[in-house]
Amino acid sequence: MQPLQISAETAIKLSEQLKIPIEHLMHMPKHILLQKLTELAALDKKKDDGENPEV
Repeated sequence: MQPLQISAETAIKLSEQLKIPIEHLMHMPKHILLQKLTELAALDKKKDDGENPEV
């Protein structure tokens, strides 16, 4: 399997947000990464909805 084609900066940010090592992130299958990003976005949306009821 080929490593993900993302920049080093993006890999570092995703690694921090997903709380996984960069090495695991770079060799993660794309469909798993997309699933984790979807979950992260859903959590952020819930967090934002709770903090900003006007939005």
